[in-house]
Amino acid sequence: MSELQLVDSFPIWKAVLWCFYPMAALVLVELISRALPDDDDDFGGGKMVPTYQPVRAR
Repeated sequence: MSELQLVDSFPIWKAVLWCFYPMAALVLVELISRALPDDDDDFGGGKMVPTYQPVRAR
């Protein structure tokens, strides 16, 4: 029964923080990645890559 005494010594704010900080970290990473410039080759003037085009039969 001594294991149950550990629950009394663990504050509720630490339990809430433990549950929500991973999600907050993911949201922060998403916000930072959206703020960085997008410099990939896609619809914004990028080049066509023929590898992704369907094969045409001759």
